[in-house]
Amino acid sequence: MGMVRRAAAAVLAVAVCGWLSTLAPHDGPLRLTAAKSKAPERKAEAPKPQPKPPPPPPDCTRVKCLALTFDDGPAESTGELLDILAARKVRATFFLVGKNVAERPDLVRREHAAGHELADHGYTHADLGRAPKEKIVSELTRTQDAIRNASGVTPGLLRPPYGSTSKLLARVTREMGMAQVLWTVDPFDWRHRDSDDIERRVVKQVKPGSIVLLHDIHRTTVRAVPGIIDKLAAKGYVFVTVTELLGGKLTPGKEYRELESGDGQGLP
Repeated sequence: MGMVRRAAAAVLAVAVCGWLSTLAPHDGPLRLTAAKSKAPERKAEAPKPQPKPPPPPPDCTRVKCLALTFDDGPAESTGELLDILAARKVRATFFLVGKNVAERPDLVRREHAAGHELADHGYTHADLGRAPKEKIVSELTRTQDAIRNASGVTPGLLRPPYGSTSKLLARVTREMGMAQVLWTVDPFDWRHRDSDDIERRVVKQVKPGSIVLLHDIHRTTVRAVPGIIDKLAAKGYVFVTVTELLGGKLTPGKEYRELESGDGQGLP
């Protein structure tokens, strides 16, 4: 009986040792270690490139400057015009009709992003020179609001529709901090819907310091712009915004038609 018990104990001991060997297949004591999770290393972010500041405007008392201006937009054809100006690295001034801004704010944002100057042309293209004060204030304020909502910019320039102005309009614009901008070159592009004719008229009439009146609501005008720019650039003209042409400081309420800087203008 004692021998049976000893044999059974030996068998049990062998079985236990075999079970333990499955837990520790390698030599040495069994060690339980917790896996250490390693946080991914953060790579240093490369600094974002800063946009280059625009070059300073030219001294328009020493070089042949002119300002291309476009009235009555934005319109469907404005997008084509912006492509043309971008391809030639030309900036212009857009006198915007407020109700059109409200309908096409995306084009106004695009004009601003491209570095063009945004300006006021009334909300409904009303004759401000014959309007009472309440009408003038409404037309200008609504347009200012529409342009500001679309682009974040509050214009400081007004072009009175039809070029119609008055002492009252001068007083209101002075109170609102806006200068009045008219023009020296008018190819009557709204009447002559011929791109070649528009191009010829502009190129013939331009002189240093000119402000050119055009309308981006007409495709015939838009398609005249490449020839206008190319021919005038070949003659040494530099294209600037109205504010740049006039030296950056315009007096509210005052009328401007061109840069008049004396006989030296446009000479090296």
